[in-house]
Amino acid sequence: MTFAPAARSSTVEFGSRSMSVTHYGDGPPVVLLHGGGPGTTGRSAFARNIDALAHRFHLIVPDLPGFGESSKDLDRHDPFGDAATAVADLIQALGLQRPHLAGHSFGGAVALRLAMEHPTLLDRLLVIAPAGIDTSRTLPTTGLRELLGNYRGRGPSPERMDNLIRRYLIGEATRVTPELIDERYRASVAPQLLAHPPLRPPRSLSAVRALDLTRDQRLATIAAKTLAFWGLRDKVLPAARAHRLAAILPDCDLYLARGVGHWAHWEAAPTFNTTATAFFAR
Repeated sequence: MTFAPAARSSTVEFGSRSMSVTHYGDGPPVVLLHGGGPGTTGRSAFARNIDALAHRFHLIVPDLPGFGESSKDLDRHDPFGDAATAVADLIQALGLQRPHLAGHSFGGAVALRLAMEHPTLLDRLLVIAPAGIDTSRTLPTTGLRELLGNYRGRGPSPERMDNLIRRYLIGEATRVTPELIDERYRASVAPQLLAHPPLRPPRSLSAVRALDLTRDQRLATIAAKTLAFWGLRDKVLPAARAHRLAAILPDCDLYLARGVGHWAHWEAAPTFNTTATAFFAR
């Protein structure tokens, strides 16, 4: 796995909270927010996108609270809101002037929540299969249950990670290498993550409803120009939800990628990189 040379890696402190952040490239600022799968970090989630995007943009790639090298203090009762507050604090601490945001899955929901609560902090919004769209109006998919349940029952294992990625996160399993499985599994069993898993399945109907952004009237007030990028073979958050999101947001375009799953930006990296560059450069 290769990365563009890092301009700077640092830890940003907010009171008792710390966030690990890596910067790449120069140009208009773009904050990349990773998903919530076991073992994910900012760098690993966007490994196939960083080099291409860093040629045009200043990329700010944090590990969100609860993940990677950041503090393990994510509020599991309001993970979208808590992480959105942390990202808002990060944007202000770094002195970023209305950066673009790109968020995948959990990170997509965080980006939407931030746009609802801090609309003046960002410019354009790109969400990749964001969580929190109609999640209380349909039964959870098997893929979502597997993703959120990784630390329950028998706990993490290489076999469980292999099954999660090949069967549920990727549209075409032959794209997955043993090295990728091993990397994500090893990251997922770091002692602090085993002690404090960042996400868990909601335990009540009220908790499920609280995590559904479509039940928040503020979603329809997001004024940012938005692009939703979704894999048509997504088995975690089905692509039908893309149309629901586009119907709610005032200014949202869709890109539905054929043959790819929940990791659409990873599987269709060349298409995503070209599309994201054009969207942010307008």
